[in-house]
Amino acid sequence: MRVKLDSKKLCSEFVKKIEEISGQDLMSCYQCGKCSAGCPMVFAMDILPNQIIRLVQLGLDEEIGKSKTIWLCASCITCGARCPRGVDLSKVMEALRQLTLRKNEDTVELSKMAQETIKELPQIALVSGFRKFTG
Repeated sequence: MRVKLDSKKLCSEFVKKIEEISGQDLMSCYQCGKCSAGCPMVFAMDILPNQIIRLVQLGLDEEIGKSKTIWLCASCITCGARCPRGVDLSKVMEALRQLTLRKNEDTVELSKMAQETIKELPQIALVSGFRKFTG
């Protein structure tokens, strides 16, 4: 006997917020792993992309906040193209970044960067990087 769960009743406020910002139905993900298998940045991630979705489904926003995965997503949309359920994980990653930045938590601090690195980087790279990584 199969029991059908109403995913909308199981959603936490965190899940609802991520779904609202991203426009994605997170509860439709059944953890096939195709997003992780196709991700070109997975080698540098500490949590696989499909595991990020699972953490969101469980409402574990603090665990996601400790991860560097959401900052490494290149938004190349490979995950969305491979997903059999049509979940565009790059939009979810962007929603997670937005919520983190709304907390005014910086993930990069200029004062901790080496002066040589700052001098070598093009100004546009610094500006765009700080837009993405600072609150």
